[in-house]
Amino acid sequence: MAILRSRYEAAALANKELLKLYFGIGQYVSFHSRNKNWGNGAINSISNLLQQELHGVRGFSATNIKNMRLFYEGWEFMQPFLIDEKEPLFQFSEEELYQQLPSAELKNTNRQLSTDELDGSFVIRQLPTDELQNEFFGLFLKNGFTHHITILNNTENIEERMFYIQKTAMEFWNTTTLKHHLKSNLYQRQGKLAHNFQSTLSERHFKEKAIMAFKDEMLLDFINIEDADEEPNERVLEQAIVQNIKKFIMALGAEYSFIGNQHRLIIEDEEYFIDLLFFNRQIQSLVAIELKKGKFKAEYVGKMNLYLSALDEMVKQPHENPSIGIILCKEKNNKIVEFAFRDTSKPMGVVTYKTYNDLPEAYKNILPNTEMLKGLL
Repeated sequence: MAILRSRYEAAALANKELLKLYFGIGQYVSFHSRNKNWGNGAINSISNLLQQELHGVRGFSATNIKNMRLFYEGWEFMQPFLIDEKEPLFQFSEEELYQQLPSAELKNTNRQLSTDELDGSFVIRQLPTDELQNEFFGLFLKNGFTHHITILNNTENIEERMFYIQKTAMEFWNTTTLKHHLKSNLYQRQGKLAHNFQSTLSERHFKEKAIMAFKDEMLLDFINIEDADEEPNERVLEQAIVQNIKKFIMALGAEYSFIGNQHRLIIEDEEYFIDLLFFNRQIQSLVAIELKKGKFKAEYVGKMNLYLSALDEMVKQPHENPSIGIILCKEKNNKIVEFAFRDTSKPMGVVTYKTYNDLPEAYKNILPNTEMLKGLL
């Protein structure tokens, strides 16, 4: 354990220093390129010079230098944490740079840049409190540069970026998982689940965690029905999910463990089967998922209520929280869901899903079709 801890700490320190270096380079490149001190070819020339001087060192292509600029401009308010104003981490020599860059790629080369001018060109925004700043900075440093660039290229505002930074760091997303959640608009859908948790869960922290543990809609782009007009029935949908359980858990969210499909319950000598049963470690609850084709119907609630009562009495461990039920269907009417849940005693929610066939044409072309997959196999 000591060896693993030491290696992890070394990797975390290396990542921190790399982010600080890239942020410093990004600040410098942003100032000169945005203020028109450089021509269009300056970044390419800098890349070539760096690669000549640092032979064999990767990460300084023109594209990556532009990503460093994006990194700085996207997280400009993090400057007090990442750059020591008394001892700058990274600084080009103006005279050396101007001597090496072709004159056509420089503008206003005779103008000296003052410290006041440089400092005055940036707006430093602060997070509300020191505690929040330090907490976010810790999560910020746990993300690799590729994660940062992926987030910056696919988000529109600072709140959304902070959301993905926190989720990626806390749930250890790799870039594939991060791209999946960005593509499925997790930020917009998080916490918007149609549910009855407010009336059925009494413990406030558990209630808040439960609301954030589920999405309003799931993207099941691994399910491709050959007939685009045909909607898969429950059994076909279940088989496709079980065959792609890793992808389904990725779509479902973090901290889920798959217990099984067609989970058998015996109540007074009668058998009942839950389509999919999971355990969520974060909320410490069993999660029963019922698969339904078409629109949500009010009668689905009664059966789910039965399943949850049986799970709480016969399966749930004493230290675990109450079981939660999710009805996964193609469509829902929120008013019907509200009325159906109004007098129920068990926590449950309704989630809709989209399959490959529901994706816009532009997204479909990104994925291989059935014939292409057959050919590859």
